[in-house]
Amino acid sequence: MTSSSCSSTSRNPSFGVRSTPDQFPYSPISSYSVSSSSRKSGSGRNPVTLVARSIVGAFVDCFTPPEPDGYKKVEDSVAPKVSRAKSERRGSNRGIYSNSTKQKGPGSMEFTMEEILKATRNFSPAFKIGQGGFGTVYKGRLDDGTFVAIKRAKQSVYDKHLGVEFQSEIRTLAQVEHLHLVKFCGYLEHGDERIVVVEYVPNGTLREHLDGVHGKVLDLAARLDIAIDVAHAITYLHTYTDHPIIHRDIKSSNILLTEKLRAKVTDFGFARLAADIDSGATHVSTQVKGTAGYLDPEYLRTYQLTEKSDVYSFGILLVELVTGRRPIEPKREPRERITAKWALKKFNDGDAISALDPRLQRTVGTNLALEKVLELALQCLAPRRQSRPRMWRCGEILWSIRKDYRELSDSDLRSRSSNSQTSASVREI
Repeated sequence: MTSSSCSSTSRNPSFGVRSTPDQFPYSPISSYSVSSSSRKSGSGRNPVTLVARSIVGAFVDCFTPPEPDGYKKVEDSVAPKVSRAKSERRGSNRGIYSNSTKQKGPGSMEFTMEEILKATRNFSPAFKIGQGGFGTVYKGRLDDGTFVAIKRAKQSVYDKHLGVEFQSEIRTLAQVEHLHLVKFCGYLEHGDERIVVVEYVPNGTLREHLDGVHGKVLDLAARLDIAIDVAHAITYLHTYTDHPIIHRDIKSSNILLTEKLRAKVTDFGFARLAADIDSGATHVSTQVKGTAGYLDPEYLRTYQLTEKSDVYSFGILLVELVTGRRPIEPKREPRERITAKWALKKFNDGDAISALDPRLQRTVGTNLALEKVLELALQCLAPRRQSRPRMWRCGEILWSIRKDYRELSDSDLRSRSSNSQTSASVREI
C-alpha cells in the first residue's frame, strides 16, 4: 500500500498555500566550523574539546533517569497562549482541504461526525494504529478512497491543556505545507470530540524502525536521507512560513516514514510561534513543553524558547540515528544511560566508532560519516543557544556528509568488484 495524502480531487485548498520544494539549493561543502582533525589535539584551547567538556556537565545537570519507559512529556502548568493578532496575521498562509465539509470562517473547515464514524467504522479497534498523550490514532478511509490518519482526543474529561494543544495543532497544520510535513486534511470539534485528520503515512515511525519493529535494519544511507528530510522540514518551519514556527517536540516517534523511507514530521500539538523579530524580541517566554531526553537545557532553565531549541532536539535525533539507541536508556549502566553524553564522550576520546549502531556495517565511508554526524550533533547540543547552528546550516552540512558518503561507498563497491574479477581471473589461470 502506498502512502496516501489528502485527495486533491475532493479536497481542494480553499485558500492559497505557501509551500517550498523539499530540496533547498544546498551546495557541497567539505569544510565544517569545527574540523575532525582539530578534535584529536589534546590542547586545552581546542574548541570541540571545550564544548564537549561543557556539554557533559550540562547533561549531568539537566537530565536524571526518568520512569522506566524513558519518555514522559513535560507540559505547561499554564498553557501558553498565542495572541489573536499574531494568529490573524498568519491567516494568509492557510490552505485547508475540504470534502463534504462546512466552512465556519476564513481558513476553518470541519468534517462531520458521520464522516469520521464511517471512515473508521465507528472507531473500530481494528483500525487503531497508535496511542499517545493526545489520544488515539486510527486509520480511516474517506468516501473517495483516500486513506487518512484520524487523531481522536481523550474524552474522559474536558482538559484545558488538551484543548489548547488541539487548537495549536489545527492552527499550525492549517498554515503549512511541505513534502516532509504531514499534510492537514481537516478537523472536528464538537462537544467532547476533538479530532484531527491528516494524511496517512503507512510505514510507521522512525523510532519503530530503529527498534527493528519492522524487521529490516535501516542502513546509514537511509538514515542520512531521513536526517536531511527532517532538517528541510524544520528549516521550512523556521524560515519559510509567514511567521517562524517552533515545533517543540522533534523526536524519532514524531517522524513518520513512507514506503520509500522518506520522512514526514508530525504532531504539532506543542508548536509555538517564534519571537517577533520585527519588534526586537529575541525569544518567547513560556512554560516548558517537550519530551524528556530531547529538551533544550537552556530552555528548561530559563523558560526562554527560540528556534535553537528545535536545533538542540535535532542534535539528540542525530545521535539517535547513528547509535540506534533511545535518548535515555534507563536499563543500561549509569555511564551509558544518557545516550548523547555517552556517544559524544566516545567521539571526544577518538573512539566514535564504538558508538555506532552495531547493526551497521563498518566501512571507511561509514566511519567518516559517523565522525561528521557526531561533530554536527556536538554543535547542535552546545549548552548556549548562540553557539548552535541554524537549521538551514545543519541541512547544508548533512547534504555534504551524504555526498561524501555516497562517493566513498561507490568507490568501495567498485574496488571490491575489481578485486573480485581479478581473483576470478587468477583462479582461471
